[in-house]
Amino acid sequence: MNGAREDILSAIRRAAVAPDGDPAARMADPRPNLVPARGQGTPDELLARFLSEADAAGGTFTQLASRDEIPAAAEGYLAANNQPLEIKAAPGLKNITWTQQSLLTVDFGRAEGADHVGITEAFAGIAETGTLMVLSGAENPASLNFLPDTHLVVLDTSRIVGAYEDGWALLRGENGKTGFMPRMVNWITGPSRSADIELILLLGVHGPRRLHILLIDG
Repeated sequence: MNGAREDILSAIRRAAVAPDGDPAARMADPRPNLVPARGQGTPDELLARFLSEADAAGGTFTQLASRDEIPAAAEGYLAANNQPLEIKAAPGLKNITWTQQSLLTVDFGRAEGADHVGITEAFAGIAETGTLMVLSGAENPASLNFLPDTHLVVLDTSRIVGAYEDGWALLRGENGKTGFMPRMVNWITGPSRSADIELILLLGVHGPRRLHILLIDG
């Protein structure tokens, strides 16, 4: 018995030995993980897979030709779903001409308890699971991802990548050069849901009950 125990502990010790090389160098050039087949493909294939997976997860989407169409698309979606035409928007979206929609009221900043609709921008979309990669920061407050009952997300189709590893690589490539990395990275797949109580699936238990993606043709 003691021999078997020692064999197990020895195997753990061998596995726990740090690999050779400088730790900083390993972090600067991380070894990629195995990417599944559904995380690979041409840009058109990845877009189609992202939309299919997002739909399967309970999300909805509208495809737009440009960012100028965001206000009208947001108003149309909210009106069609009997939601208030009042949006708390991420400050990073101030460059959009929201005033073109006279019925829409837009305020900017962090979400508060009274905010029913929030809109943020995704850093990337992950095709293999239809997931949104959303970074936190002053221009994109994380509270907007979770507090409002309805979450609208702007995503440029040119930023749809195959796998989670591709999303991290994109982040390291764009932000790592400056030395700035976000305090938080949120992975959002469909609306919030839970079946903790009697295995009955409920939406909106821990976050938004609606997730609508505004896809900008990149």
